[in-house]
Amino acid sequence: MKLNVYATPDSVQDKDLKDRNVVVIDVLRATSTILAALINGCKEVIPAIEIEEVINMSKNYEKDSYLLCGERNIDAIDGFHLSNSPLEYTADRVSDKTLLFTTTNGTRAIRKVVDAREVIMCSLTNVDVVAEHLAREKNDTAFVCAGTDGQFSMDDVVTAGAVISRLRDLADNLELGDLAVVAEVMYKNNNGNLHSLLANSTHYKRLMDKGLKDDIDYCLTLNAAPVVGIFKDGIIRTLDKVQE
Repeated sequence: MKLNVYATPDSVQDKDLKDRNVVVIDVLRATSTILAALINGCKEVIPAIEIEEVINMSKNYEKDSYLLCGERNIDAIDGFHLSNSPLEYTADRVSDKTLLFTTTNGTRAIRKVVDAREVIMCSLTNVDVVAEHLAREKNDTAFVCAGTDGQFSMDDVVTAGAVISRLRDLADNLELGDLAVVAEVMYKNNNGNLHSLLANSTHYKRLMDKGLKDDIDYCLTLNAAPVVGIFKDGIIRTLDKVQE
């Protein structure tokens, strides 16, 4: 199984996606939030790139069936029901709802890889179930990191390393690209001390400056949301719903 890590969506070419599973990572915070919503019973998440796209999509839904969700540059969007804090996506808020969701980095990354064989949502909060799913699938896999404003983001890369580390115990004959090797080493050398590793990283500091330490704590909690989320036909659902 070949494993490659891409630091940003822009570093991925179409040939890198062909016949591959793609794992999308935006640990701070979009994929963590999506997984929190799925584990708490939302019907589905529909990722959008632009705010206007979300508003236009909402016109196709009955008033009480959907929520407008997301952020721009970390801040909540005026008129939206929920921001990009995973702590807001409780069962009483999201159960059975369609979430129309747009973020600065994460949803762009998801939409970028639409042509992959399978697109899997990943965060530190679901590392084990993602690794188990990939081990069962036995396909070459690309880890696509959302990054921050088009730049490398350490938190996403170390999350890829966490999945790769788990895969070591579950799959044979792993072939790692150079950044995949770096990601695995980074995780293994800092497992149990991720806050210290990431404390000086750009996006971590931005979230701290906004008073979002509780969000960070949740997003860095291993296996807090053990669910596999699959992006298919423009919609993110849990694996069991996709397979129905």
